[in-house]
Amino acid sequence: MLRRALRLFASLVMIMSGTLAGTVLTAGTAHADGCYTWTRTLSQGSSGADVTQLQIRLGGYAGYGSVLGVDGSFGPATAAALKRFQSAYGLSSDGVAGTDTYNKLYALQDDDCTPVHFTYGELNDCNTTWSGGAVSAATAKANALRTMWKLEAMRHALGDQPITVTSGFRSYACNSAVGGASNSRHLYGDAADLGAGPHSLCTLAKQARSHGFSGILGPGYPGHDDHTHVDHRDSQYWSAPTCGV
Repeated sequence: MLRRALRLFASLVMIMSGTLAGTVLTAGTAHADGCYTWTRTLSQGSSGADVTQLQIRLGGYAGYGSVLGVDGSFGPATAAALKRFQSAYGLSSDGVAGTDTYNKLYALQDDDCTPVHFTYGELNDCNTTWSGGAVSAATAKANALRTMWKLEAMRHALGDQPITVTSGFRSYACNSAVGGASNSRHLYGDAADLGAGPHSLCTLAKQARSHGFSGILGPGYPGHDDHTHVDHRDSQYWSAPTCGV
């Protein structure tokens, strides 16, 4: 009887310990991630590298005609983008980044920080070094990462159906070989050409307006009847006349 009582007591202690540990885990930081792990709750007024990482992933939720700055400062625009992201994935839309938000982001990214449905290879079929363009290789690759997260948001908004990238980063040599414009955004790594698939080129051009792309060129714009081009240039320029954009 004494042995049974001791075993029962030990079991109760283990259950209580597990419950407490679960409570602490739920209230604290979400699980560690191979790409990036957030270690604190973020809200308006927060600043730092962890805010920058959050903003990169929220770039596709800036809202119609808007571009979310990646400056490490959590202001109203970041809060609004976060609320859109939370709503899109069925989370509590409170504009505060905590465990639930982070766990969703972890589920959406691979260990190299790319979103699960896009890869660096898709955004660069020119070379493997990201060099030879208008910016440093590191900047070009970072720009491509921002583009991929915007495309991930756009993909989700379009029913999680595939989006085909036909061209991304180009070196000057690659750009010349395909007859690209001398000042093409592809040289900066922040552009992507999208081909038709589950969605028409016009659907892609129209949808891109709500996902942080300041540059959109599509059907009806010279040389763009067979693809929709998106980028994040400094000022807004949209032109896809056939699509009403």
